[in-house]
Formats: sequence, structure tokens, C-alpha cells
Amino acid sequence: MREQLEQIKAQALDALEGCGDAKALDALRVRYLGKKGELTAILKQMGKLSPEERPVIGQKANEVREALEAALAARQEALKGSALASRLQEEALDVTMPGKTVTEGGLHPLSIVLDDMIDIFQSMGFDILDGPEVETDYYCFEALNVPKDHPARDMQDTFYLGENLVLRTQTSAAQIRVMENRKPPIRIICPGRVYRADEVDATHSPVFHQVEGLVVDKNITLCDLKGCLEQFAHEIYGPETKIRFRPSFFPFTEPSVEVDVSCTACGGKGCRVCKGAGWIEILGAGMVHPNVLRLCGIDPEVYSGFAFGIGLDRLTTTRYKISDIRLLFENDMRFLTQFK
Repeated sequence: MREQLEQIKAQALDALEGCGDAKALDALRVRYLGKKGELTAILKQMGKLSPEERPVIGQKANEVREALEAALAARQEALKGSALASRLQEEALDVTMPGKTVTEGGLHPLSIVLDDMIDIFQSMGFDILDGPEVETDYYCFEALNVPKDHPARDMQDTFYLGENLVLRTQTSAAQIRVMENRKPPIRIICPGRVYRADEVDATHSPVFHQVEGLVVDKNITLCDLKGCLEQFAHEIYGPETKIRFRPSFFPFTEPSVEVDVSCTACGGKGCRVCKGAGWIEILGAGMVHPNVLRLCGIDPEVYSGFAFGIGLDRLTTTRYKISDIRLLFENDMRFLTQFK
């Protein structure tokens, strides 16, 4: 039996020396030291030995077991070291290679212009407010002096979500909510997305952006409106920019005006951008209609006000000389990276 133990030890150590991976190493452990392994089989025969031989063979079996366990542990550590060295070799980094450039993001041109507008109007004492994009017919039309049978409704192609629910066609609806819940003096702007059923082309989109402004107080006049918008135009386009009012019609203001600025491309001389006119229309405005004030619980005999609506998309295209509004919505990185 002593010879068998020596033979098992020698065979096992030779097999461990040539073992090349963890799976094969575990198979050797089971073969020699497992419950049904060769060493265990020898130990099961010790009952046949004489009392004098048992301690001698038992000691020898323990020596063999300890030798095999030590060899297994050593081989296991060697395999781990070899696997780590191989992995480090495969995943080695060449520190002399140039690194990858991290591309910095930037604001969208609409966000740039909106942030500038907010800064300008906040410097003039305006609060920044918003309202829901899904509005009731009342807030979007009726409270703005546009009853259900009013022909002015034909001016806007509206997305109806139900009999009395619409996607707002202008952020003026937020002004109504403010006037209902706040007493004058009121000085606010309401930026946000608006929706109209327009065909998509170079100058129209069914989704676009507006910034509505509202001032209500005692003794507010058209001169106050003109001064406010002149200051805004000078801040956005430059101090040399001129502004002009043209009579127009909006059901919620009276009198109403269209507001133009001198063309930023030609300085008012006439060019392709302004179609030879020297002027570019940027917004509509006017004095708040007495009916609108009255519907909001504000006495038009005591208070007056002005309102204006600026198309943020048009303002952005004119400021940056962008020829097609669709570029603002296509998320083309070649276009957007110009504004970083």
C-alpha cells in the first residue's frame, strides 16, 4: 500500500506540472482527492491492515494528501498569474498614441436667443411665466376676445383635441391666467411652444416657439410699448437697429401693430434677405383690448396695458441669417456645432 501511495503522489505531481488551465486543474483535484478519488480509495482499504501498519500508512497517506494539496494550490496561483499576465498583454495601452478628443456640447440656437431675451426683459423688470400647452377653448380664444363665431378664428389653423380642448396657438393664453390671478401692476413674458396646422416649408412649421409679453398698469400708452420694443431690438440686433410700427389687426389688442426692424443683412438698403424692402417683420403687438381686461376682472377705465408676441424661431433665423426654419428642428450636428 505504501508503494501505491508513492505511485499516486508521483503521477499526481507530474499531471499537475503539465496542467494548463483551471478546468483541468479541478479535474485533477477530483481525480486524486475527491470523495471517489484514488487517494480516498486507498484509505478505504486501511481496515484490512494490521494494527501496527495502520498508523504508518495513515501518516504516509496524510503526507501524500498534504503534498498534493500544496501542489494544487501552487499550480492554481501560477495559473492565475499567467492569466493575469496574458490579459495585461492583450489589453495593454500604448500611452504614446494620441488621445480621443472629447467633443463639448453647446446650446441650441433657439436656447441661445431665448436666454438672451429673458435676460433683456428681466433687466426691464419682467417676470418669466409659462402655461399649459394643452389649453381650453376659453383661454386660447374666448378670453382673448375671439368668440366661437368670430372670423379671426380662420386666421389660425388649430389642432383640436376635443370639443373644448386645443393645442395652444399662442402663449397669450398664459397671459389670461396671470390677469385672472394677479392684480396690476403686471409685467410678464411667457415663452413656450405653440402649435398650428401649417404645412412645413422654409418659413413655417406646425410646432414653433413664441414669447408673449404683457404689461398692465395705470396710464400705460403706445409710447411705452414702442420704448420697450426699441430697447429690446437694440439689445438683440445692435444699437444701430431701427424699428417701425405698421397698423394691423389682432382681436385681443386695439390699436394693433406689426413691428419691423431694419434689415440686419443690408442695414435697411434692401437685399435678398429683406426682399428689397429694407425691413424685416419680427412681431405683432398692440394695446390690450378693453374686453380682454374686463373678462379678466380688470377695470379698463382704471388700467391699460400693452401686449406683444415674438416668434422666437423667426427672431433666431434673422439674427443668425438662417435661410430655412427647418434647420432648427432637424438636429443636424453639422449645423448645430456652428453655435457652440
